Amino acid sequence: MNTPKVFESEYRFCLILWEHEPVKSTELVKLCYEELGWKKATTYTVIKRLSERGVIKSEDAVVTSLVSKEDVQASEIDELVEKTFEGSLPAFIAAFTKHKRLSAEEISELRRLIDSFEEE
Repeated sequence: MNTPKVFESEYRFCLILWEHEPVKSTELVKLCYEELGWKKATTYTVIKRLSERGVIKSEDAVVTSLVSKEDVQASEIDELVEKTFEGSLPAFIAAFTKHKRLSAEEISELRRLIDSFEEE
């Protein structure tokens, strides 16, 4: 299944939803106003757009996600690696670590991840 595209402002909305779901749309409006400064109409517009794209569903004024945070993040990374690094994960990691020092703990975690993929 292809994960639908979620744009930046929609992602911030989804972060709120993922944290509180299932949530009544009226409560979601209040949360979006508090956390994002959005007016009621903006929140309902985003709910409609994301519903149309299959990212969330709104039934009986209760909003829930159809796509997980992890799936959205993975899709964004896949798109970035494909578009910017011609699909090369090593090139992406090299560029990422060039400007951000990894801690010993992060390096160990990456090694564990790589080892787990080799075992599969």
